[in-house]
Amino acid sequence: MKFLTIPHFATTCSALLVSAFSVFGADFVPLFDGKTLEGWDGDPKFWRVEDGAIVGETRDDNRTKGNTFLIWKGGDVADFELKVEFKLRNHNSGIQYRSFPVEGRQWVLHGYQADIAENSKWMGAAYGEKYKKLLAGRGEKAVVGATPKDRKIVAQIGDPGEILSHIDLDGWNEYHIIAHGNQCIQMINGITTAEFSESSDDRLSSGLIGLQLHAGPPMEVRFRNIQLRQLEPEDGKQILFLAGKKSHGYNAHEHKAGCTLLARSLNESGLDVSAQVVTEGAWPEPWVGYGKPDAIVMYCDGYKRHMAKAHQDKIQTLVDSGIGVACLHFGVEVEPEVLGATFLDWIGGYFEIGWSVNPHWDASFDVLPEHPITNGVQPFTIRDEWYYHMRFQPEMKGVTPILSALPPVRSLTNRSKDRNRGSNPTVMAEVQAGRKQHVAWAYERPDGGRGFGFTGGHFHQNWQQDDFRQLVLNALVWTAKSDVPAGGVPSRTPSALDMDLNQDYPEKKPN
Repeated sequence: MKFLTIPHFATTCSALLVSAFSVFGADFVPLFDGKTLEGWDGDPKFWRVEDGAIVGETRDDNRTKGNTFLIWKGGDVADFELKVEFKLRNHNSGIQYRSFPVEGRQWVLHGYQADIAENSKWMGAAYGEKYKKLLAGRGEKAVVGATPKDRKIVAQIGDPGEILSHIDLDGWNEYHIIAHGNQCIQMINGITTAEFSESSDDRLSSGLIGLQLHAGPPMEVRFRNIQLRQLEPEDGKQILFLAGKKSHGYNAHEHKAGCTLLARSLNESGLDVSAQVVTEGAWPEPWVGYGKPDAIVMYCDGYKRHMAKAHQDKIQTLVDSGIGVACLHFGVEVEPEVLGATFLDWIGGYFEIGWSVNPHWDASFDVLPEHPITNGVQPFTIRDEWYYHMRFQPEMKGVTPILSALPPVRSLTNRSKDRNRGSNPTVMAEVQAGRKQHVAWAYERPDGGRGFGFTGGHFHQNWQQDDFRQLVLNALVWTAKSDVPAGGVPSRTPSALDMDLNQDYPEKKPN
């Protein structure tokens, strides 16, 4: 397991991103010795080594009739992480992976390509070289079917222009490609540029690695520090986000946008964790290559509309096998007689109508317990719809409070007439007596599985607050039974453009 500990940083700090995400773990092995093309096969008319880099070059007097490739001779690779530094002068190039040779043509590959291009439209995109054309444009998360027409954009993982601003079009950059099962993630300088999955039975599950030199005008591309880490199916942790349907309106209960943002943060973290998102309260399609997750996260509407009612048997089967379960915001509320006992077993507590309350208030978390979930998190204050007075396991057995604060009495008196979720005599007595209320908790099941409940997350903009976001990222990694770095899960502060991505409702502008 490798850990990368860096401070929170704004999206403008591209130099820090390049530095922080260029650290090769000991489990990566070099594919290029920095001196020769040993282990590679390509047309010697176009490829050479110079100043510690592989150079591909065409000139007016030495052009290639078609795209030509320098192919790594190590054979097929299935699941892996690949890191390559690149520098482009003019035109177009790319890094091939899960690719295959074209019969009868030497030094030609077809398959997945991490695009490198002078044309800003293609830089960072995932392309199917003579395969299925565009797989995912820069800033897109897509699912690709049997033909190019079957491609569906399921989420925006970044603003194309903002992502491009972190790429030095004239200098060195680092590509980081992760292919695990049917999920492929491409990052440049630590920022996710494109992500896609193939859903067809004939998807590419393994193949060759290569470097492209594009036909056309004279060009030069350089590659160095080429590092590969091959993965076994059990390597790393997989976290599955189940995002609920549309709910409250702009900037509230943004299940799809919130899940996508958190999943992207995990994928960019540098940890051995990968995350996928399924939207609309659906269960994952039976994608070829999809494996059992290590944790599922439900961010959705609750009570009678809770998605767990439709998927209870599937989730229970996973819980019985030891996976973790996390629920965010309204996702902690269920009908007591339907899923109450089940949620006590899954996550150790739940919101019970008539017992728990859900006011909006400014919660100050001045003291944090020593727990992996609080690693790197500083005390913070933030306004949210913080639910409290949960129904927990008897005597809090297995439950560790993570966020606790004393709500103001007015959080109950303002809605005293609402005896369902606004106030009740028991919770009023608790608050008047000065007893702190738990609004986030960790649960260790008797069978060794883990659960996490987090009542914040009403306001989408709160994910921009570093400590708020980091605590939840830490918790999801912990729930999946992975080690949380001492400094917490690293993540960049989302920009204003990031926060608007994937919201279900448009912002209402004042007249």
